[in-house]
Amino acid sequence: MKIDVIILWVVYFLILSVAGIMLGKIMAHIFKEKGVALEEKILKLIGIDAFTAMNWKEYLLAVIVFNFVGLILLQLILMTQHWHPFNPEARNGLSFWMAFNIATSFVTNTNWQNYGGESTLSYFSQMLGLTVQNFLSASTGMAVLLVFIRSLVKKEITFMGNFWSDLTRFTVRILLPLSFVFALFLISQGVPQTLNGSVSVKTLEGKELKVPVGPVASQIAIKMNGSNGGGFFNANAAHPFENPTPVSNFFQLITILLLPVSCVFMLIFMLPRKQEGYPVLGVMTVLLLLGVVLSYWAQVQTIPITHMSFREGVDSRFSLSECSLWSVATTAVSNGSVNCMHSSLSPLAQLVALFNMMTGEVIFGGVGAGLYGMLLYVLMTVFLAGLMVGRTPEYLGKKIESKEVIWASFALLAPGLFNLLFSAWALNFQLGLASLSHSGSHGLSEVLYAFSSTFGNNGSAFAGLNANTTFYNITTGFAMLFGRFAVIVPVLIIAGSLGPKKKSPIGPGTLKTDTLLFGVLLFSVILILGALTFFPVLVLGPVAEHLILNIF
Repeated sequence: MKIDVIILWVVYFLILSVAGIMLGKIMAHIFKEKGVALEEKILKLIGIDAFTAMNWKEYLLAVIVFNFVGLILLQLILMTQHWHPFNPEARNGLSFWMAFNIATSFVTNTNWQNYGGESTLSYFSQMLGLTVQNFLSASTGMAVLLVFIRSLVKKEITFMGNFWSDLTRFTVRILLPLSFVFALFLISQGVPQTLNGSVSVKTLEGKELKVPVGPVASQIAIKMNGSNGGGFFNANAAHPFENPTPVSNFFQLITILLLPVSCVFMLIFMLPRKQEGYPVLGVMTVLLLLGVVLSYWAQVQTIPITHMSFREGVDSRFSLSECSLWSVATTAVSNGSVNCMHSSLSPLAQLVALFNMMTGEVIFGGVGAGLYGMLLYVLMTVFLAGLMVGRTPEYLGKKIESKEVIWASFALLAPGLFNLLFSAWALNFQLGLASLSHSGSHGLSEVLYAFSSTFGNNGSAFAGLNANTTFYNITTGFAMLFGRFAVIVPVLIIAGSLGPKKKSPIGPGTLKTDTLLFGVLLFSVILILGALTFFPVLVLGPVAEHLILNIF
């Protein structure tokens, strides 16, 4: 491995760790204190009492209603964008199912894009539609995480907080300041921020060319900070207007993981015994590092036919190490942005990206969503370990009983099951097969990747699949909704069950959850549930393609 690659990774993870600790401590302080006048005044304007405590059912209802209303409003904006201002290129309104797919994508924090933003959407749709949902979908994930943490940390609580207060507090105090500063940084690097129409230029051949611009920096800032990933341009972060310099590339890489890492440190600072959070942090870190090393190793291997490494789909501005690091980070987190084309990754690098999404994106994962997904794995590990050694299944002093295990099992297994069912459906009907650009193992991977991405709320894609069809607009749209709420609903039900329980004192029969052994058990459960569920189809897809290419 080259020394410059090692230096890049060391500097990257060092900066990320320091920034994550600092921001995690700030977030823990913000969410430990009671609401202040700022949130109260904002919510008072729309007639909401920021201090009215909600039980889990009221909280869940607020989450569902808020997201449903957001989906309807965004779909209406997209379908009627030809009536709105800030449309210098005169973009037409979108069809019902395309608008549904895009609206579902951004409301669920997936940001799956089967369209070119610069050629399809008006500035109004990008700013008032997509960018607003980038903030709100990330804040929704954080709000759900806060309920889960409170149910574990606090004693005998029935009321879990106020959804509107949690949502507003995270948006106003964390996302807006971070995104404002990062947008200014991106502008300094050359990312456009304008409401003017396309710029006409003359090419070297003397032809007239329209270069699309727009309010790019403001959207990219929250796209990265909120684990959203949906780009202003079709090429996403591989486009020079979204990611113009090595410096912008490095710091966008930082922001992919910044808030997810900060969420883990926030949990550690909010726990009565900080060491209880170390196994969670350790397992996430090990899985991430293993993915980065394997992906890079796979990318630099020589293809026997061409005697070259996997440079196709990688912009000449970026190295293979930057491409590998981004592809692993963006799929470990529910970000989904790309600085190289994932369909052109080596088969084993594709395998890493698929595995990251198939585990439920719990390797730090999305803002809020990744950590509450990992905590579901923790509950399953505690239960299974308790069964094996005959000890009472407890986590943080709360007894883990059948209700919690049933709902945790549903949240962890249901998205994967439906992912396989939808993939099989698409591969057995002409409507699904018609969109494939490749046959064989790579064609299988194209479909599997699409549904892994949408059920996992990631949003990245293999460009070889033409997903802008009625079939894929409908199936991936409902996949994104199911992938989001099939986890959120069980998490809040579990929180409602754990919250009122008494905390048991640590005794000789208590399974220790702050040890290296527990970390190994947690790691094993993730591999068993994540890898073995999808092992057969992964063998038919990226593993088979790797063997066909004879890369050894």
